[in-house]
Amino acid sequence: MSGHSKWNNIQGRKNAQDSKRSKVFQKLAREIFVAAKKGPDPNLNPSLRLVMDKAKAVNMPNDNIKRAIDKAAGNTNGENYDEVTYEGYAPGGIAVLVHALTDNKNRTSTNVRVAFNKNGGSLGETGSVSYMFDRKGYLVILREGLTVDEEEFMLEAIEAGADDVEISEDVFEIFTDPAAFSEVKDALQGAGYTFATAELSMFPTVYNEIAETNKTQFDKMMEALEDDDDVQEVYTNAEIN
Repeated sequence: MSGHSKWNNIQGRKNAQDSKRSKVFQKLAREIFVAAKKGPDPNLNPSLRLVMDKAKAVNMPNDNIKRAIDKAAGNTNGENYDEVTYEGYAPGGIAVLVHALTDNKNRTSTNVRVAFNKNGGSLGETGSVSYMFDRKGYLVILREGLTVDEEEFMLEAIEAGADDVEISEDVFEIFTDPAAFSEVKDALQGAGYTFATAELSMFPTVYNEIAETNKTQFDKMMEALEDDDDVQEVYTNAEIN
């Protein structure tokens, strides 16, 4: 994965996300609600524990997290969300996966289709681009303030069960099999490391460079998708420079 740092992508969108912090919290609250319906105790519910860690990483207030869990535990009005994934192409053949949690599939599919069509893209059938992505555990540790040797850290992460480690000047990026994610995370946390990011994510097996002529449309499409209340994550195989 060298040269395709997901962290660069995260940092590249950070300012835009910060300006929409309330929307980020709203989406996380929905994700917490869905996970908490399987059980309100994060020690017994790995899915809830994972999304709570994700929420804390973006400084979501504890009151907001608790409110979403309590809402799930006391849900008597039948509120429910379906997980839906849309697949398609952005301008220039960039593969796009859109993961949504929705209480109205017709509304969400219409909004997603409009975001694609208005910006030079096209929705595809199920399976049309998902084969280009692998699901992996992803952990990021900021190197600022760390004195650990690079080779020493890499060995430590591999011994904890990581599949791969990417090292840059600013961060250690650790990739795991999804089934080993919690074990690797707990081992590194137990060794005293803290995470800037800890999540299960989708990673492209092949990257595609965005032509300069398509960049404006691509950015508008990403903004429209990420701004949709029902859309939780957007994954692409765009080359990040």
